[in-house]
Amino acid sequence: MSARRAHSASLKLGTTKGVDRSRAVLSMAQSLTRSFDDILEANTLDLEASREMALPDLMLEWLKLTPKRLEMTVAILQRLGELSDPLRRVRHADYQLEDSQTYSQLMPLGVIAFIYEAFPELGAIAAGLCIKTGNSIILRGGTEAIHSNSAIAIALTNALSDVGLPEDCIQLITEEHGTSIRDLVIQDQCLNLVIPYGRSSLIQQVVRHSTSPVLKSAMGNCYLYWSLNGSLEMVRWMIVDSHQSEPDPVNAIEKVLIHRQALPSSFVTLWNSLKEKGFEIKGDAELVDAFPQLQLAKDTEWGSAYLTKTVAFKLVDSLEAAIAWINQYSSGHADCIATESYQESRQFALGVNSASSYINASPRFSRNPSRGDSVFLGMSNQKGHRRGLISLESLTTTKHIVLGNGRF
Repeated sequence: MSARRAHSASLKLGTTKGVDRSRAVLSMAQSLTRSFDDILEANTLDLEASREMALPDLMLEWLKLTPKRLEMTVAILQRLGELSDPLRRVRHADYQLEDSQTYSQLMPLGVIAFIYEAFPELGAIAAGLCIKTGNSIILRGGTEAIHSNSAIAIALTNALSDVGLPEDCIQLITEEHGTSIRDLVIQDQCLNLVIPYGRSSLIQQVVRHSTSPVLKSAMGNCYLYWSLNGSLEMVRWMIVDSHQSEPDPVNAIEKVLIHRQALPSSFVTLWNSLKEKGFEIKGDAELVDAFPQLQLAKDTEWGSAYLTKTVAFKLVDSLEAAIAWINQYSSGHADCIATESYQESRQFALGVNSASSYINASPRFSRNPSRGDSVFLGMSNQKGHRRGLISLESLTTTKHIVLGNGRF
């Protein structure tokens, strides 16, 4: 059973030195580089088969590996290998016992299952994050990417073998193994965390069936409130920039709430500018009545992601109304406001029930940001295990250690 083997491997991996885990991640980067041609060839096979199966264009875009995407993956693994060890950092404990010293440390979770659609390179990035944090990983990709995922998994396991770590720390399973998603996520005796990545239907399937903790990821359906105090240029830049991450603009602004007293000429200018950049524009019933050229956004669309270059606009009466609407319909991982009012920005940041709030800033997501000392797999919109950016620390847990002095 894959989960049992991964669990056994995680016990050994969890006690290895940070330098050995870093060396393994760097070896993974080198192995991917050596396997570049094999991976791209395998991806071509997947694309040809998927086109014959009439896979949706969105999934084809997610599936299509380019040299640039592979190079980005290698760069992320190289950076992970160079970062300091995230484990066993000593932290202050919340309580102290008499005649003893208490502290806490970050420790591995154990075994993590990563369930994903298309996105072959994400399997490698998730594996790098897991090995760096001392966790085994079970990769469960979709049938549409079976050749790409297999080529990547071979390169990754070869890298582990090269540095003397158990190959079972990274395992790829497919439907051909007879293991469905449901079969995998109910193995809570061995699994410590499940991370689904893809369309909302996949996320919900995992959440419904899993008996292990789930770290939900989210894409799209981020809201922007355009205040009377916010500039047109700021709004245009925030929307356009948020869609720039490829192939999955995680924090793309797909819905914009406009204060009812705003000048109609300003949003017509914005719409024309966005259309020139290839965006499809939609509006609520009130806006469509006033501007018949707009396409009507259905009631069901306000609470779901488009995952395309589509933006829907809606009129609201106030900041309070915007916050209430966002809290009801947003995906809850990244929501924004354009305003020059400090009071409005504070009210929005405190009132919006989202993992992150952006004030006059693009929510654009980057897995390998130029600043900071972390790499990110995605964004979580839940309030449970972890919230916000899924980083190295998201894949760890805390252990309390009490050091007594022998008095009794």
